[in-house]
Amino acid sequence: MPSVVIVDDEALIRSGFELILSAAADIDVVATADGAHATEVIRAHEPDVVLLDVRMPGKDGLAVLAEVQQMPSPPAIAILTTFDIDEYVASALRLGACGFLLKDTDPVQLPHIVRTLAAGGLVLSNTVSRKVISGYLDDPVDLVARSRIQSLSDREQQVMQLLAQGRSNGEIATTLYSSVGTVKDQVSSILAKLGVKTRVEAAVIAQRAGALESDEMP
Repeated sequence: MPSVVIVDDEALIRSGFELILSAAADIDVVATADGAHATEVIRAHEPDVVLLDVRMPGKDGLAVLAEVQQMPSPPAIAILTTFDIDEYVASALRLGACGFLLKDTDPVQLPHIVRTLAAGGLVLSNTVSRKVISGYLDDPVDLVARSRIQSLSDREQQVMQLLAQGRSNGEIATTLYSSVGTVKDQVSSILAKLGVKTRVEAAVIAQRAGALESDEMP
């Protein structure tokens, strides 16, 4: 049962997400918090997944994300955002965010999103992914990584396709009739060749480079 912490400066948002996710029998919302108390709450509860608002007064989501990533076993963190994607995106990706979703995401999709994150997958809604990609165009690190996309082996290209669809290592292994350990090594190789640290960055770069079969990502 994935455990979840919801971090947002608005009590109404926290309550809404908690209500939706608590209705799923296999998801446990262990706590909610604002930015000021987020790191303390996350450290105390050690959740599998954190849904984190990026814009908060006092301590914003990037500060929380940076602190949480220093923990021995950091949770999977998805950034909550509104319609506008801004300068926070590249920094959040670099700090290890596992995805972005809009605060007005269809409530029916939220439990699936949490399960995907808990399983090691990534989450980029179609609306957010287009904005993330367009906002990432001028990033010099992205341009360098884009030039390395051709260095991926045929097998790594297959893994990249599935990774960009939000599949976990276990799901990729099942699809490719491989072992989880082998897939884990291949994902690490992909990140190294692309010069990035996270699966989300890799998916965005592959999308920009035209290396994916589809223009849509979950």
